[in-house]
Amino acid sequence: MKYLEYKGYTGSIEYSPQDSLLYGKVLGVKGLISYEGETGKHLEEDFKEAVDTYLAHCKETGISPEKPFKGSFNVRIPAKLHQKAALLAMEAKTSLNNFVAEAIRYRVEKDPA
Repeated sequence: MKYLEYKGYTGSIEYSPQDSLLYGKVLGVKGLISYEGETGKHLEEDFKEAVDTYLAHCKETGISPEKPFKGSFNVRIPAKLHQKAALLAMEAKTSLNNFVAEAIRYRVEKDPA
């Protein structure tokens, strides 16, 4: 297992040899939601508690929780690559968005995380 998953949130798994401690943070959100544990089981429990605490705090304060990996992001690429991709998308009678999504899908299926 490379990541922790809970209620739509994904968490990293890291190890600190200096502290002999596992730790991580929730990925795909701007705010820092971190957790730690001495064992994998403790790490997973603290991860779930951190997510639950975050969601409870959002509910108490009346703010919407951040949704990780919303499905939209900005990509900066060289102008020449942008041009080539846009022309290939037009030739394929598809949008640039669909063209890029298909390229990413191909790469993700080839080498899943």
